[in-house]
Amino acid sequence: MFGVDIGGTGIKGAPVDLDRGDLADERYKVATPHPATPEAVVEGVAEVVGHFGHQGPIGITFPGVVMDGVTRTAANVDRHWIGTDARAMLTARLGQPVVVLNDADAAGVAEMTFGVGRGRGGGTVIMLTLGTGIGSAVFVDGKLVPNTELGHLELHGHDAEKRASVKAREEEELSWEHWAHRLGKYLAHVEMLFSPDLFVVGGGVSRKADRFLPYIHGVSAPVVPAELQNNAGIVGAAMAAAKL
Repeated sequence: MFGVDIGGTGIKGAPVDLDRGDLADERYKVATPHPATPEAVVEGVAEVVGHFGHQGPIGITFPGVVMDGVTRTAANVDRHWIGTDARAMLTARLGQPVVVLNDADAAGVAEMTFGVGRGRGGGTVIMLTLGTGIGSAVFVDGKLVPNTELGHLELHGHDAEKRASVKAREEEELSWEHWAHRLGKYLAHVEMLFSPDLFVVGGGVSRKADRFLPYIHGVSAPVVPAELQNNAGIVGAAMAAAKL
């Protein structure tokens, strides 16, 4: 199966071995165009798929709400995505069967199947993907509650992802400890609302968990890094493609 993960800064994809829950080949990545219009992003996806010469079903993630293949929000891409039938556009351009889903939902499903959530059937698990924004995937007794978008909760008068995303850390040149303090405030806010049994922190920054997790305080639920790290979205996209 094949998965593509559209992000605010990059579009990456690879064939996936769904028996192992891992990439079957080294992923290929192109920069997300700016402005990230539907037409420009679709061409980026086509380049990634074309790099591998893939033929067959393709799972594609999107950084926003996706309902029946239509993108409903566009926080970190061009606003022309709102109301766009992404599945129809991508199917027409790629000439292959396509499924489109929220990026954090895809990453969460992969992590619950092959990562730290494996075998965890009960309770509430919240995965947060930290990058250009903050994506979220909420699981109750192993079942996904889709399109939660908890990165847009208000925190101290701001959209939470504007304060606690990796992009915010980089743009404001925050130390790991200072950023972890902000992230901890956000996690405590989410915990107050949802009382999860476990937080899973994903995205590329999960590779550096030892630099910030020790500074997370004021959160009762365990906070652990994702095992699949930044490949989770690609794996989850491929899992969705397997159902086509």
